[in-house]
Amino acid sequence: MTTSGPSDPAERGTERQNWVERRREKIRAEIDRNRRGEYTVPTWVLALALALIVGGWLALIFLA
Repeated sequence: MTTSGPSDPAERGTERQNWVERRREKIRAEIDRNRRGEYTVPTWVLALALALIVGGWLALIFLA
């Protein structure tokens, strides 16, 4: 039987720490971009806004 992950518990801890450090670095980079004015609206927010607008128009058409 083969395993895909490290077998040594100490190696798993370092892998977890590396993941946490990469995640923290991504967050720091995003905060830096936002402070420089490079903020962008997430796609899911735009999709939600579009769905609400279309839903509102449809409700207005069918309920009026």
